Amino acid sequence: MAKARRKSKGSPQTARTAAKVATARREPDWVIVGLALFGVAVTAYLTAGAWLSAAPAFCAEGSGCDLIQQSQWSTLLGLPISLWGLLLYALLGVLAFRMPARLKRWRRLWFLAFIGVSISLYLTAVGWLILGAFCPWCLLSLAIISALLIAIFLRRPASAPGMAWSPWLLRSAGAGLAVVVALHLYSSDLLSRPENPRLAALATHMQESGVRYYGASWCPSCRDQSRLFGAASDRLPYVECSPGGRGTPMAQVCVAAGIAAYPTWIIRGRRFEEVLQPRELARLSGFDWEGHGR
Repeated sequence: MAKARRKSKGSPQTARTAAKVATARREPDWVIVGLALFGVAVTAYLTAGAWLSAAPAFCAEGSGCDLIQQSQWSTLLGLPISLWGLLLYALLGVLAFRMPARLKRWRRLWFLAFIGVSISLYLTAVGWLILGAFCPWCLLSLAIISALLIAIFLRRPASAPGMAWSPWLLRSAGAGLAVVVALHLYSSDLLSRPENPRLAALATHMQESGVRYYGASWCPSCRDQSRLFGAASDRLPYVECSPGGRGTPMAQVCVAAGIAAYPTWIIRGRRFEEVLQPRELARLSGFDWEGHGR
């Protein structure tokens, strides 16, 4: 009887079943691969546009999409945010195509997609709440990464993630929140370096000499102008022309000054509608740039 059992275990049918299971574990998840490739195509197009300084389709100059593409949230560590998205989609596609271990693959796919959704939601919220704008390409990327997360959710193996859903989701949410907080601190310059004495002295000089710097909180060029002063930007003679946000009436003080573009500098009666370097501002305002060491 023992001999019969051994024969049964080693039967051709058992071997075929084992082979089918092994093959199934090695098969790529084509739905995930397809969605990831779609994400790669979209982000590759946006990355190429950023590097070639070419506006993507549906991003006319002055539109909400153009505003977001020019904002400080459009880059990370000096690289287009779309490039980071491309790398994320590519990694998801590679894992879904090549990684054989079903449980391990599911965990990694879930984690990466969850982080991607967290970042995409954060960037969408920034566009809406801070810049007052929406970008169709950003919304498309959010839809793709959300579809990936849903598809991964529906493919959860019976043994995954090795624990109940509640603690698993709590850990994922914690990781997503940590990444978003770090991104916000970086993009908002909340981790800025100490104040530069020369820039602080220049800003104070302009404030005291009647120079005025008109801008709007949602204006990308205004953010670039202020970032040139780092921590000393709070000392600039700044006048907010759009206190209600993008699309709201201009502040009366800016209307009276005839402001038509951001940023606008008024220095000694002269008007400059452009981003000016600190050294140039020093020359125009009569500040002794060379006499103030760093």
